[in-house]
Amino acid sequence: MANSKLKLLYFEDRGRAEVSRIILAAAGKEYEDVRFSFEDWPKFKPETPYGQAPALSVDGVVYAQTLAINGFLAREFGFHGQDNLETFKIDEIAQLWEDFFTPAINVLFYSEDERAKEAGIKKIREESAPRTLTFLEGILAKNGTGYYVSDRLTLIDILVFEGVNGGTCSQFLDASEYPLIQKNFELVRANERIASYMATRKDSQW
Repeated sequence: MANSKLKLLYFEDRGRAEVSRIILAAAGKEYEDVRFSFEDWPKFKPETPYGQAPALSVDGVVYAQTLAINGFLAREFGFHGQDNLETFKIDEIAQLWEDFFTPAINVLFYSEDERAKEAGIKKIREESAPRTLTFLEGILAKNGTGYYVSDRLTLIDILVFEGVNGGTCSQFLDASEYPLIQKNFELVRANERIASYMATRKDSQW
């Protein structure tokens, strides 16, 4: 992958592509960061396999699906499991996160009924978000290294870091009462390449 040409296609916002961008930043990998407005999306949509973004072009071949892209980049650049069980654990926690993230996104952006949207947001704030944070805090406590898996930076640390740091669903995730999540956040932020990227990345509404 060192010499592969990568092109990441997504909207101007952070959204579902930001974890991939942070992985690439942490890896020090140069890539083409193609961003487009919602108005320009129809021009790029035909380039994607399933008419969805994000998409990742690897040496001219385009792949899709957020979990698959993140997993691929994490494996290629050393942020995934070093054995099958570590990989299993990382995939497990990534799915746990997705179980929170996807319903939250659906409530925020796809609720047509205002009452249903308000009820959904209330449920996320009072139930889904605390439950997810409690699970994550417990995983950190059990692992005991400051990281979610093993004793090093992996996909999960980056995933949660972005989630509580201005990501699309960060408005629901108050980690102030979760000291291990806060400690993990600081470990990720201390990564020199990630810190450099965070200092220069574009502002985004989501």
